[in-house]
Amino acid sequence: MEEKEFIASRLAEGNRLFPIQITINEVGITVKIPGLFSGETKTIPFTRIASVSIDSPLIGFSTITIENTGEGEIIAHGFTKDEVAEMKSLILARI
Repeated sequence: MEEKEFIASRLAEGNRLFPIQITINEVGITVKIPGLFSGETKTIPFTRIASVSIDSPLIGFSTITIENTGEGEIIAHGFTKDEVAEMKSLILARI
């Protein structure tokens, strides 16, 4: 599996200056939440992922929630419906 990268839209709430970036590779998922002076990067191996859920409203941007064992959940907003569906299918195929 090659590395696949998804970047949230700058038009979505909370992503105006620094959009969230999700990278899915053969080992796991890396979520980069950039900030003004610092950012946060979390890497979750597929073996630690408990569930993946998506929220796709009729109008607007979609949200993906990745729950993992031991560390809670990661919520990323600002993706299209197709992007969150592709992310979910890629993650579920590797679990």
